[in-house]
Amino acid sequence: MINLLSGIHSTASALNAERIRMEVISQNIANANTTRGVDGKPYAREQVIFETELSKHQSAGALGAAAQGVHVSRIEKDARPPRLVFNPGHPEANSEGMVAMPNINIHEEMADMIVASRAFEANLAVVKNARMMALQSLSIGKR
Repeated sequence: MINLLSGIHSTASALNAERIRMEVISQNIANANTTRGVDGKPYAREQVIFETELSKHQSAGALGAAAQGVHVSRIEKDARPPRLVFNPGHPEANSEGMVAMPNINIHEEMADMIVASRAFEANLAVVKNARMMALQSLSIGKR
């Protein structure tokens, strides 16, 4: 018999990871024009790094039923430097009139958001199909 619960567990972990990815992308988009963060520097783009549960458990030396799925390993700041924009009237402009803006490409962020959204939808479809299979399995004896 197929263990549907382990499949749903791995899908649920993927849903959670993609939700976090969409939140980080949303923060990037929202801060695309933030010239000064709490550290006094322009906002730095963040990106989500995923890790499979299998690699996490292999490094811990244990394998088993819990070795399925994916999780967010870390959220990294992008190393790209801020882009300089000529805007002498901006309060953050330097003596040459240049403003350090976050190096966030809205098109790249939107493409990442679409990919994350499609992955989320695909995992939701897996959960719906697993639910339907479980319900059909329960109805086998009733016929």
